[in-house]
Amino acid sequence: MFNRSLVFLYGIACYILSLATFVYFAGFLVNLYVPRSMDSAPDGDIATSVVVDLFLVLLFSLQHSVMARPGFKRWWATVVPEAAERSTYLLASDLALILLFAYWRPLGGNIWSVQGAAASALYGVYAFGWILLVASTFFIDHFDLFGLRQIWRHLLDKDCQPVGFRLSGPYRLVRHPIYVGWLIIFWATPTMTVTHLLFATAVSVYIFVAIRFEERDLIDGLGDAYREYRRKVPMLIPFAPVKGGRGD
Repeated sequence: MFNRSLVFLYGIACYILSLATFVYFAGFLVNLYVPRSMDSAPDGDIATSVVVDLFLVLLFSLQHSVMARPGFKRWWATVVPEAAERSTYLLASDLALILLFAYWRPLGGNIWSVQGAAASALYGVYAFGWILLVASTFFIDHFDLFGLRQIWRHLLDKDCQPVGFRLSGPYRLVRHPIYVGWLIIFWATPTMTVTHLLFATAVSVYIFVAIRFEERDLIDGLGDAYREYRRKVPMLIPFAPVKGGRGD
């Protein structure tokens, strides 16, 4: 029981850190209420800054994708308690983002900057992206996605079976509403600097690559149920034509 309690407390701590990291990230992207943001004063020469920034994005992308693969999860479950696997994934993601916050090198240079009603509208779109992202996690099981279900059932000494395939809410319109939310968040900004453009472009490329790996894993895990879903529902744009019967 003592070990189960430690796993539970560890999972709660990882969840709280994830919430705090998300809140900081929200301010970081649009330069609000945080000490270091996406567009703080430029630091160092441009070439070095671009290399550092792309390395930070690559580090987060590799962590996010490699640790999400089923083969890595099976191996990782031999290192940490299985119930803590998802919490540890969150912790690693948080640490990768914290490194990005700490070492990000702004480049300066405006591509667009709007004020007044246009800025308010873009802030509204930005907020909608976060709402969509968070809401989408609840339609597939927020508590499982963030490791809380696993640590709770482990604390009670109960099995924790996979949640399984669910089709509800925004998942009826697109296959990846969480990624849609992220794309809105990355691109909806009243001030688009060269720095922000570099970040948004690099992370958007990662998202499209990650979708391919994720869908391959979903097909391996869910089989015909996901293949049928993929044939009927578009990937990112609601009501988009389903090309070649595959939804992408």
